[in-house]
Amino acid sequence: MRIISGKYRGKKLKEFNLSTTKPTIDRVKEAMFNLVQFDVLDAVVLDLFSGTGSLGIECISRGAKYVYMVDNNKDAINIINQNLKGVDGDYKVCLQNYKTFLETCNNKFDLIFLDPPYATDYGIDAIDYILSNDLLNIGGTIIFETSIDHPLNLEEKNLDIDKRTYGTVAVYKIQRVNND
Repeated sequence: MRIISGKYRGKKLKEFNLSTTKPTIDRVKEAMFNLVQFDVLDAVVLDLFSGTGSLGIECISRGAKYVYMVDNNKDAINIINQNLKGVDGDYKVCLQNYKTFLETCNNKFDLIFLDPPYATDYGIDAIDYILSNDLLNIGGTIIFETSIDHPLNLEEKNLDIDKRTYGTVAVYKIQRVNND
């Protein structure tokens, strides 16, 4: 696993094998960043379910203004901190449950990455909470990685949703639009 582009292009990242954590493979990560390539620079980014920190560090490398990397697993946080060695930027690493972070954060985000364990509804719950509590800026984007077998049903009218599949992985680009 490595950083694909930007200031830290080519930086190798440490990985680990936990049953609850699966790193985003480079091919899918590259596709995700192709969807948001013009949205990262100067963005306030949330990497929820951060795992190794790969997505958040990619954003730092590409010039994000500030990046929050959140995971509830101590081992994941240790890996994130190791992967951040030598990386300059404005970021915060949080050892917290996703719900607790969302309920206590005082920020709105331009870009949110959600890569929860596939066998859970954590991603859907997080999306519902983010949209219901206005944590995504108008024009902001959520990138949600899940299994192709995991349906996404969102009722909010002010959303533009684009689904892409890569083998058994589905990536949703959910953009909040202003219909005024």
